Amino acid sequence: MRGVDEGLPISYEVLDRGVPVLTSDGQPVGTVASVIGAPEQDIFHGLLVDMPGIGVRFVPAEAVATLHEHGVDLRIDGTAAAALHGPEHDAPVYTESPDRQQTWRHWAHRLTGRGDWDRKR
Repeated sequence: MRGVDEGLPISYEVLDRGVPVLTSDGQPVGTVASVIGAPEQDIFHGLLVDMPGIGVRFVPAEAVATLHEHGVDLRIDGTAAAALHGPEHDAPVYTESPDRQQTWRHWAHRLTGRGDWDRKR
């Protein structure tokens, strides 16, 4: 797979979803699902990579060699990439309970500007 034009080097801030991710031996391992970073502090934490047959895995910044317009090169081989862990935390999910909307809590929340959202996880 080496020899394919990956484009110009880029910043993590402009890396697109779906860009192919290649191991240190040049084999495709998956595609970029998401970039994890804190742009306001210029900190790149790593990537979430969608690996077919394995799922989404977190690749820490230390394991990323280079970022290009059309490809990401890793410092690790395919075996190490397959052994990576998934994301540690799921995003919280909130629901609104319709049966509680006519209670005193609902009206107190309306007066104070809060919602009737309940955290599920």
